[in-house]
Amino acid sequence: MRFFVLLYLTLSLLFPRASFAALDYGKQSLLGVDFSGSDLQGATFYLTDLQDANLSDCNLEGASLYGAKLKNTDLSNSNLREVTLDSANLEGTDLTNTNLEDSFAFSTQFQDVKIYGADFTNVYLTKDVLREFCEKAEGINSFTNRKTIDTLDCG
Repeated sequence: MRFFVLLYLTLSLLFPRASFAALDYGKQSLLGVDFSGSDLQGATFYLTDLQDANLSDCNLEGASLYGAKLKNTDLSNSNLREVTLDSANLEGTDLTNTNLEDSFAFSTQFQDVKIYGADFTNVYLTKDVLREFCEKAEGINSFTNRKTIDTLDCG
């Protein structure tokens, strides 16, 4: 029995599973990169320039986009659940049908953002951002089946 355990541990070290490998794109310039449809769960984009990038249909659950430049980036139909967006710039970003449930967005810049069908459940937004989003909130998120306006608590 010990032999099999030792063999398993040895093989695990020699041939690690790719799913355990964390992707680190921190402090890089990835202008216009196309990650569409990628599994980027838990990836790090700390202070990364992702302007004009395509991150549509991506799984970014648990990823860190702290301080990232996401100006004019396409994040539509993506899973951003539990993502760190603190201090990120989302000017002109497309969040159509994106799930942002339980994400952190402290000091995040949201200007001219498309939010049709986005789910903001448990996301703290400043009063100014919340006011702007509530004025244009429409649609139902196809993943969570929640109305955007309800997830923003505009009531």
